[in-house]
Amino acid sequence: MLGAAWPAIAKVQAAEGTRRYAGFGRAKSILTIFAHGGQSQIDMWDPKPEAPDHVRSLFQPIQTTVPGVHFTEDMAGLASIADKLTIVRSMAHADLDHGSAAYLSFTGRYHTRLSSNPPPRPTDLPAIGSILKYLPVDGQFPYSSVYVNGPALVPLEPGPGQFGGLLGRSHDPLFVENPGIDEIAIPGLSHKTVLAEEQMRARLRLRERLNLRNNVLGESQKVKESQRLYAEALEMLSSPEVISAFDLGQESVKTRADYGGYRSGQSCLLGRRLVEAGVPYVNVIFNHTNRGQDNAPEEIEEYGWDTHNDIFNALHEFLVPRFDKTITTLINDMDDRGLLDSTLVIIMSEFGRAPLIAREPNFPGNNAGRKHWASAYSIALAGAGVKRGAVLGATDRLGGEVITDRYAPWDLTATVFNALGIPVDTHYTDPVDRPLPVTTGKPIEALYRS
Repeated sequence: MLGAAWPAIAKVQAAEGTRRYAGFGRAKSILTIFAHGGQSQIDMWDPKPEAPDHVRSLFQPIQTTVPGVHFTEDMAGLASIADKLTIVRSMAHADLDHGSAAYLSFTGRYHTRLSSNPPPRPTDLPAIGSILKYLPVDGQFPYSSVYVNGPALVPLEPGPGQFGGLLGRSHDPLFVENPGIDEIAIPGLSHKTVLAEEQMRARLRLRERLNLRNNVLGESQKVKESQRLYAEALEMLSSPEVISAFDLGQESVKTRADYGGYRSGQSCLLGRRLVEAGVPYVNVIFNHTNRGQDNAPEEIEEYGWDTHNDIFNALHEFLVPRFDKTITTLINDMDDRGLLDSTLVIIMSEFGRAPLIAREPNFPGNNAGRKHWASAYSIALAGAGVKRGAVLGATDRLGGEVITDRYAPWDLTATVFNALGIPVDTHYTDPVDRPLPVTTGKPIEALYRS
């Protein structure tokens, strides 16, 4: 293990004389909440009540706890904690489809097929969580990155950018699909499965004897993959602390209810538990599919944020109330526990929605909606030194174009590495020993300026 990590260690040490940006090393953990499908900035974070009828939201703006800052009316909870957040209203990029735009969000780089829905490939750039598995990131937990309620589906198959890519499957994050489905969030795992050291050694000796004559299989990629999974399983079985981190049953009935008794709510609760356990990078997919409502229009769990037609009904009935309840609870809970001091929380989507309400004939639904829009969208951040009660950037009167302080996903990626104390000029190496930078962006220093 030390041998495998040494090249990365050498690179990080070599970069220690480089520039430190504001917020450097302020976070022990990153908790990303990824609203999968593209939230509408105009109908949530950046209302434009003076815009024409064909642009402005049907939802009314409400005053937040920050003077002069408004959200829309279904976000009363988030409005009440706006003084704990920084809202960035000036995110923008040039990718207009879910698969490749989520890839951009997860890696900080454009996909080679812009505005498309490609499958994951071994040649993809690695996810942020995968790079953190490669680099020597300090942490108490045996896993440096966990993706909860993932992988993100587009809309039925996993999208690209969430895996090890060219670093290999051994650098995939740990995925927890549905944390509320079993006693422990990892299916089959239980406090009863913890093995004593002698039991573990006996089983390992038996496995080695059984594999003595199968050395030729050791070169098989599938066998190597199974060995990696076996090693991870052993690590879990040998650690009561790891099992406890995934055990939502240790939370009170009230806490679980406050987060919401639905898949995304329990996923955010597990995200908080994993941060407490010392996981450096946790990515919670808020709504596991970007648009499952096409196949299951009556199943609220299947709704994603890709709201084309019927956008206002989908947001009001299915999406925003749950999001508002859960994220409000999460931020308050983390603040009460002191976790915001050392955790950078990022609430984001892959893009926003268009400043035009119109019906699209290629999508189900009888009422108008909004298309994908990447020229302007909003995200929110909190914790780890990020200033409270602030707004960065602004959009035009229609909410469709950035007019001040434009930022992009690569800048957010740089902010993540910088917050974890990893210099943004750090490199990792691909299988042919080419050095690749962890990011091409610059940290958003304005997040930390008073």
